[in-house]
Amino acid sequence: MNKDDRLNIVKASWRLHDEVENAYLDHPARRGDDEWLEKQRILLADMALHLLQTSIKPGEIELDKLRDNLYSILTISDQFLPESDLKSTTEKLYDNNV
Repeated sequence: MNKDDRLNIVKASWRLHDEVENAYLDHPARRGDDEWLEKQRILLADMALHLLQTSIKPGEIELDKLRDNLYSILTISDQFLPESDLKSTTEKLYDNNV
C-alpha cells in the first residue's frame, strides 16, 4: 500500500470517527442504565477507528499509540466478554513499559 492510499484511508476514517464520536456523545445512557452497553458499543467502534488510524498511517507505527489503542479496546470489550478476563491482559500491555 502506498503513502497516498494510506493517507486516503486515514482521511476517510476521520469522517467516520466524527460520526461515531458524535453518536457516542449524543447517547443519553449512563453507567448502570439498560442502554449502557449500547453506548459502549459505539465507544468500541470509536476506539477501533483510532486503532485503524494508528496502524495504517504512513511511517513507522507509534508503539505507544498502538498500546493505548489496544488498552482501550480490551477494556471496553471486557464488558462484553467478562469470562475472557481481558482486563488482566490490559495490565500486561504496560508491564515492560517503564
